[in-house]
Amino acid sequence: MAVVSPASAAKAELVEAGCERLRGSGYEPVVMPHALDRGPLYYAGTTEARVADLHAAFADESIEGVICTRGGWGSAELLPLLDAELVRANPKVFVGYSDHTSLHAWFWNECGLPTFYAPMVAADWAKVDGVDVASWQSAVEGATAWSVGARDGLKILREGKAEGRLLGGCLSIVVEALGTPWALKIDEPTILFLEDIGTKPYKWDRFLQHLKFAGGLERVKGIVFGDMSANIEPSEAALLEGALLHALKDFDGPISIGLKCGHVDAENRSVPLGAWMKMDGTELGES
Repeated sequence: MAVVSPASAAKAELVEAGCERLRGSGYEPVVMPHALDRGPLYYAGTTEARVADLHAAFADESIEGVICTRGGWGSAELLPLLDAELVRANPKVFVGYSDHTSLHAWFWNECGLPTFYAPMVAADWAKVDGVDVASWQSAVEGATAWSVGARDGLKILREGKAEGRLLGGCLSIVVEALGTPWALKIDEPTILFLEDIGTKPYKWDRFLQHLKFAGGLERVKGIVFGDMSANIEPSEAALLEGALLHALKDFDGPISIGLKCGHVDAENRSVPLGAWMKMDGTELGES
Protein backbone atom coordinates (compact mmCIF):
# COMPACT_ATOMS: atom_id res chain seq x y z
CA MET A 1 0.00 0.00 0.00
CA ALA A 2 1.48 3.36 -1.06
CA VAL A 3 1.83 5.95 1.70
CA VAL A 4 1.33 9.52 0.47
CA SER A 5 1.03 13.03 1.94
CA PRO A 6 -1.23 15.09 -0.37
CA ALA A 7 -1.69 17.88 2.18
CA SER A 8 0.27 18.89 5.29
CA ALA A 9 3.63 17.52 6.44
CA ALA A 10 3.58 14.49 8.74
CA LYS A 11 6.02 13.60 11.51
CA ALA A 12 8.39 10.89 10.34
CA GLU A 13 8.21 9.00 13.62
CA LEU A 14 4.41 8.81 13.44
CA VAL A 15 4.52 7.64 9.83
CA GLU A 16 6.94 4.88 10.81
CA ALA A 17 4.81 3.86 13.79
CA GLY A 18 1.74 3.73 11.57
CA CYS A 19 3.56 1.72 8.92
CA GLU A 20 4.69 -0.75 11.57
CA ARG A 21 1.08 -1.34 12.64
CA LEU A 22 0.04 -1.71 9.02
CA ARG A 23 2.73 -4.37 8.60
CA GLY A 24 1.35 -6.09 11.66
CA SER A 25 -2.05 -6.19 9.93
CA GLY A 26 -0.62 -7.86 6.85
CA TYR A 27 0.09 -4.85 4.64
CA GLU A 28 3.31 -3.82 2.92
CA PRO A 29 3.43 -0.03 3.15
CA VAL A 30 5.57 1.73 0.54
CA VAL A 31 6.46 5.27 1.62
CA MET A 32 6.44 7.34 -1.56
CA PRO A 33 9.43 9.63 -2.31
CA HIS A 34 7.82 12.88 -1.10
CA ALA A 35 5.60 11.51 1.69
CA LEU A 36 7.99 12.80 4.39
CA ASP A 37 8.78 16.15 2.75
CA ARG A 38 8.42 19.23 4.94
CA GLY A 39 7.62 22.59 3.38
CA PRO A 40 7.15 24.91 1.72
CA LEU A 41 5.08 26.43 4.51
CA TYR A 42 3.02 23.66 6.15
CA TYR A 43 2.86 21.46 3.03
CA ALA A 44 4.38 18.02 2.53
CA GLY A 45 6.35 19.18 -0.48
CA THR A 46 5.46 21.24 -3.52
CA THR A 47 2.19 20.80 -5.35
CA GLU A 48 4.02 19.06 -8.18
CA ALA A 49 5.80 16.66 -5.80
CA ARG A 50 2.59 15.66 -4.08
CA VAL A 51 0.85 15.07 -7.41
CA ALA A 52 3.83 13.04 -8.61
CA ASP A 53 3.53 10.70 -5.62
CA LEU A 54 -0.18 10.14 -6.25
CA HIS A 55 0.32 9.52 -9.95
CA ALA A 56 3.23 7.15 -9.31
CA ALA A 57 1.19 5.21 -6.77
CA PHE A 58 -1.71 4.71 -9.18
CA ALA A 59 0.59 3.85 -12.09
CA ASP A 60 2.51 1.19 -10.15
CA GLU A 61 0.89 -2.19 -10.86
CA SER A 62 2.49 -3.71 -7.76
CA ILE A 63 0.57 -1.31 -5.50
CA GLU A 64 -3.04 -2.19 -4.66
CA GLY A 65 -3.95 0.78 -2.49
CA VAL A 66 -3.06 4.33 -1.49
CA ILE A 67 -3.27 5.63 2.08
CA CYS A 68 -2.63 9.17 3.33
CA THR A 69 -0.42 10.02 6.29
CA ARG A 70 -2.53 12.88 7.64
CA GLY A 71 -4.81 15.72 6.57
CA GLY A 72 -4.28 19.39 7.33
CA TRP A 73 -4.50 21.52 4.23
CA GLY A 74 -3.36 21.24 0.62
CA SER A 75 -5.30 18.55 -1.25
CA ALA A 76 -7.49 21.04 -3.10
CA GLU A 77 -4.60 22.62 -4.95
CA LEU A 78 -3.72 19.25 -6.48
CA LEU A 79 -7.06 18.91 -8.27
CA PRO A 80 -6.27 20.81 -11.49
CA LEU A 81 -3.14 18.66 -12.00
CA LEU A 82 -4.58 15.19 -11.42
CA ASP A 83 -4.75 12.73 -14.33
CA ALA A 84 -8.22 11.18 -14.48
CA GLU A 85 -7.29 8.85 -17.37
CA LEU A 86 -4.44 7.40 -15.32
CA VAL A 87 -6.70 6.74 -12.34
CA ARG A 88 -9.52 5.29 -14.45
CA ALA A 89 -7.03 2.92 -16.08
CA ASN A 90 -5.58 1.87 -12.71
CA PRO A 91 -8.40 1.93 -10.11
CA LYS A 92 -7.35 1.05 -6.59
CA VAL A 93 -8.17 1.63 -2.95
CA PHE A 94 -7.76 5.22 -1.72
CA VAL A 95 -7.85 5.94 2.03
CA GLY A 96 -7.91 9.29 3.82
CA TYR A 97 -10.21 11.80 5.51
CA SER A 98 -10.48 15.42 6.61
CA ASP A 99 -8.77 17.63 3.98
CA HIS A 100 -8.74 14.67 1.60
CA THR A 101 -12.49 15.16 1.16
CA SER A 102 -11.39 17.16 -1.91
CA LEU A 103 -9.72 14.06 -3.33
CA HIS A 104 -12.65 11.79 -2.47
CA ALA A 105 -14.96 14.14 -4.40
CA TRP A 106 -12.55 14.30 -7.36
CA PHE A 107 -12.19 10.52 -7.54
CA TRP A 108 -15.97 10.14 -7.52
CA ASN A 109 -16.75 13.01 -9.89
CA GLU A 110 -14.06 12.30 -12.47
CA CYS A 111 -13.50 8.55 -12.20
CA GLY A 112 -16.57 7.07 -10.52
CA LEU A 113 -14.11 5.52 -8.05
CA PRO A 114 -15.41 4.46 -4.63
CA THR A 115 -13.01 5.50 -1.86
CA PHE A 116 -12.65 5.08 1.89
CA TYR A 117 -13.06 7.79 4.50
CA ALA A 118 -10.95 5.86 6.94
CA PRO A 119 -7.94 5.86 9.30
CA MET A 120 -4.68 7.42 8.11
CA VAL A 121 -1.10 6.34 8.81
CA ALA A 122 0.23 9.04 11.15
CA ALA A 123 -3.13 10.24 12.48
CA ASP A 124 -4.62 6.87 13.43
CA TRP A 125 -2.55 3.78 12.64
CA ALA A 126 0.29 5.21 14.73
CA LYS A 127 -1.92 4.91 17.83
CA VAL A 128 -2.47 1.68 19.73
CA ASP A 129 -6.25 2.28 19.69
CA GLY A 130 -6.53 4.52 16.65
CA VAL A 131 -8.29 2.12 14.28
CA ASP A 132 -11.59 0.29 14.58
CA VAL A 133 -10.47 -2.99 13.06
CA ALA A 134 -13.93 -4.42 12.40
CA SER A 135 -15.14 -1.55 10.20
CA TRP A 136 -11.74 -1.36 8.43
CA GLN A 137 -11.94 -5.04 7.55
CA SER A 138 -15.54 -4.67 6.37
CA ALA A 139 -15.07 -1.45 4.38
CA VAL A 140 -11.52 -1.63 3.03
CA GLU A 141 -10.88 -5.37 2.91
CA GLY A 142 -14.46 -6.39 2.11
CA ALA A 143 -14.34 -9.18 4.70
CA THR A 144 -18.03 -8.79 5.58
CA ALA A 145 -20.95 -6.56 4.62
CA TRP A 146 -20.31 -3.08 6.03
CA SER A 147 -22.72 -1.62 8.55
CA VAL A 148 -22.69 0.73 11.54
CA GLY A 149 -25.17 1.42 14.28
CA ALA A 150 -25.62 2.47 17.89
CA ARG A 151 -22.47 0.58 18.87
CA ASP A 152 -20.58 2.97 16.58
CA GLY A 153 -22.05 6.06 18.23
CA LEU A 154 -25.12 6.62 16.04
CA LYS A 155 -28.33 7.98 17.49
CA ILE A 156 -31.49 9.31 15.84
CA LEU A 157 -32.16 13.02 15.36
CA ARG A 158 -35.07 12.46 13.00
CA GLU A 159 -36.68 9.10 12.32
CA GLY A 160 -37.18 7.62 8.90
CA LYS A 161 -35.76 5.35 6.22
CA ALA A 162 -33.66 6.19 3.19
CA GLU A 163 -31.63 4.56 0.48
CA GLY A 164 -28.89 6.01 -1.71
CA ARG A 165 -25.26 6.46 -2.58
CA LEU A 166 -23.09 7.22 0.47
CA LEU A 167 -21.11 10.39 -0.24
CA GLY A 168 -19.64 13.30 1.72
CA GLY A 169 -16.81 13.84 4.16
CA CYS A 170 -15.60 16.93 5.98
CA LEU A 171 -18.40 19.51 5.95
CA SER A 172 -16.23 22.62 5.57
CA ILE A 173 -14.37 21.10 2.60
CA VAL A 174 -17.62 20.02 0.93
CA VAL A 175 -19.09 23.52 1.28
CA GLU A 176 -15.94 25.41 0.32
CA ALA A 177 -15.86 23.51 -3.00
CA LEU A 178 -19.30 24.81 -4.00
CA GLY A 179 -19.08 27.06 -7.04
CA THR A 180 -15.85 25.43 -8.23
CA PRO A 181 -15.39 22.76 -10.92
CA TRP A 182 -14.56 20.28 -8.15
CA ALA A 183 -17.71 20.50 -6.05
CA LEU A 184 -19.04 17.09 -5.06
CA LYS A 185 -21.59 15.95 -7.65
CA ILE A 186 -24.75 14.69 -6.00
CA ASP A 187 -26.80 13.66 -9.01
CA GLU A 188 -28.52 10.51 -7.73
CA PRO A 189 -30.28 9.51 -4.51
CA THR A 190 -27.69 10.03 -1.79
CA ILE A 191 -27.12 9.48 1.89
CA LEU A 192 -24.83 12.31 2.93
CA PHE A 193 -22.18 11.75 5.61
CA LEU A 194 -20.76 14.89 7.20
CA GLU A 195 -18.22 15.44 9.98
CA ASP A 196 -15.67 18.11 10.88
CA ILE A 197 -13.31 19.52 13.51
CA GLY A 198 -13.41 22.84 15.39
CA THR A 199 -16.81 23.74 13.96
CA LYS A 200 -19.15 25.38 16.46
CA PRO A 201 -22.96 25.07 16.32
CA TYR A 202 -23.49 28.35 14.47
CA LYS A 203 -20.92 27.30 11.87
CA TRP A 204 -22.70 23.98 11.30
CA ASP A 205 -25.91 25.97 10.84
CA ARG A 206 -24.21 28.37 8.39
CA PHE A 207 -22.50 25.63 6.35
CA LEU A 208 -25.70 23.59 6.07
CA GLN A 209 -27.73 26.65 5.04
CA HIS A 210 -25.10 27.36 2.35
CA LEU A 211 -25.23 23.75 1.14
CA LYS A 212 -29.03 23.89 1.02
CA PHE A 213 -29.17 27.22 -0.83
CA ALA A 214 -26.63 25.91 -3.37
CA GLY A 215 -28.90 22.97 -4.19
CA GLY A 216 -26.63 20.47 -2.51
CA LEU A 217 -29.47 18.70 -0.69
CA GLU A 218 -31.87 18.27 -3.60
CA ARG A 219 -30.99 14.60 -4.19
CA VAL A 220 -30.11 13.81 -0.58
CA LYS A 221 -32.46 11.29 1.04
CA GLY A 222 -30.81 10.92 4.46
CA ILE A 223 -28.04 12.58 6.47
CA VAL A 224 -25.56 11.00 8.88
CA PHE A 225 -23.48 13.32 11.03
CA GLY A 226 -20.25 12.23 12.65
CA ASP A 227 -19.16 12.28 16.27
CA MET A 228 -19.05 15.88 17.49
CA SER A 229 -16.43 15.62 20.24
CA ALA A 230 -13.86 17.46 18.07
CA ASN A 231 -16.28 20.35 17.62
CA ILE A 232 -18.06 21.05 20.88
CA GLU A 233 -17.96 20.63 24.65
CA PRO A 234 -20.49 18.13 26.05
CA SER A 235 -22.49 21.05 27.43
CA GLU A 236 -23.06 22.32 23.87
CA ALA A 237 -24.61 19.10 22.55
CA ALA A 238 -28.22 20.27 22.79
CA LEU A 239 -27.36 23.59 21.14
CA LEU A 240 -25.60 21.82 18.27
CA GLU A 241 -28.44 19.37 17.67
CA GLY A 242 -30.88 22.27 17.71
CA ALA A 243 -28.75 24.16 15.18
CA LEU A 244 -28.62 21.13 12.86
CA LEU A 245 -32.38 20.62 13.00
CA HIS A 246 -32.95 24.34 12.46
CA ALA A 247 -30.78 24.38 9.34
CA LEU A 248 -32.53 21.24 8.08
CA LYS A 249 -36.11 22.17 8.99
CA ASP A 250 -37.11 21.92 5.33
CA PHE A 251 -35.32 18.60 4.81
CA ASP A 252 -37.73 15.71 5.30
CA GLY A 253 -35.36 12.72 5.32
CA PRO A 254 -33.98 10.81 8.31
CA ILE A 255 -31.09 12.31 10.25
CA SER A 256 -28.66 10.50 12.55
CA ILE A 257 -25.64 11.78 14.48
CA GLY A 258 -22.61 10.45 16.32
CA LEU A 259 -20.80 8.10 13.93
CA LYS A 260 -17.25 7.76 15.27
CA CYS A 261 -15.52 8.37 11.97
CA GLY A 262 -12.98 10.99 10.97
CA HIS A 263 -11.88 13.45 13.64
CA VAL A 264 -12.13 11.16 16.67
CA ASP A 265 -9.65 10.32 19.41
CA ALA A 266 -9.74 6.54 19.09
CA GLU A 267 -11.19 3.56 17.20
CA ASN A 268 -11.78 5.54 14.02
CA ARG A 269 -14.45 3.85 11.91
CA SER A 270 -13.99 3.28 8.17
CA VAL A 271 -16.69 4.46 5.76
CA PRO A 272 -16.99 3.25 2.12
CA LEU A 273 -17.84 6.33 0.09
CA GLY A 274 -19.62 5.53 -3.15
CA ALA A 275 -21.33 2.40 -1.82
CA TRP A 276 -25.11 2.03 -2.05
CA MET A 277 -26.63 2.19 1.44
CA LYS A 278 -29.82 1.78 3.38
CA MET A 279 -30.51 3.96 6.41
CA ASP A 280 -33.06 3.03 9.07
CA GLY A 281 -32.88 4.77 12.41
CA THR A 282 -29.46 4.17 13.90
CA GLU A 283 -28.64 1.49 11.34
CA LEU A 284 -26.66 2.33 8.20
CA GLY A 285 -25.38 -0.43 5.97
CA GLU A 286 -24.71 -1.75 2.51
CA SER A 287 -27.81 -2.52 0.51
